[in-house]
Amino acid sequence: MTQDQKGQFRKDIDQEKKNAVEEPARLAREQARRATDSAREQMIQKEQLAKEAKRAEKHAAEEPVRQAKEKARRETDLAREQAIAKDQEARKRKAEK
Repeated sequence: MTQDQKGQFRKDIDQEKKNAVEEPARLAREQARRATDSAREQMIQKEQLAKEAKRAEKHAAEEPVRQAKEKARRETDLAREQAIAKDQEARKRKAEK
């Protein structure tokens, strides 16, 4: 072995020792990060579920009003069509006389 190889070998051993000492701390940081991320995701999911429930509640409350408006619109349209048909029939009779 040359002097350079011995020096590199020594550096590799020192780095492995350093890594072995730092590994538990790194693993602990990763575990804490994962726990934090998981808690954040759960909070976001809870917020989304709450928003969805609020939207559904609002939609359920507005549905009868929407249906009433739709029914009134249909009745108005039908009355208009009937008035037009009646007017056309009257014009037709008047034209026939």
